[in-house]
Amino acid sequence: MLNKIILMGRLTRDPELRKTGSGTAVTSFTLAVDRDFKTQDGEKDTDFIDVVAWRGTAEFVFKYFAKGRMAVVEGRLQIRNWTDKDGGKRRSAEVIADNVYFGDSKRNVSELGTQSESPAQDGGFQELGEDEEGELPF
Repeated sequence: MLNKIILMGRLTRDPELRKTGSGTAVTSFTLAVDRDFKTQDGEKDTDFIDVVAWRGTAEFVFKYFAKGRMAVVEGRLQIRNWTDKDGGKRRSAEVIADNVYFGDSKRNVSELGTQSESPAQDGGFQELGEDEEGELPF
């Protein structure tokens, strides 16, 4: 049997971090995932997929992701049966995340309005502008 799902989309809201009664971290968020095809109107439909992450993955998502950030989620699909307040039987589908990866660069994130360090500040490389010329060190 196989139950594996990989999604790439943008967070629709900031992740929520909670703790279970035993202190286990759990984070929930929703990904907006555009479909690959367009409708007859020329528009792309979007699916809004609920994701739940546990333990270290939950803490990672809560710390580094925010609304609008692109994320790649690897996990499994879970269907839950539950009863609503009126006694009706309901079903919910959600993805249980095993791994969550960054789907965009820090440069793209800062364009979305989220504050982040520049690549030079965090030990990465920084591109020179077209008007900046430098000599090669060799």
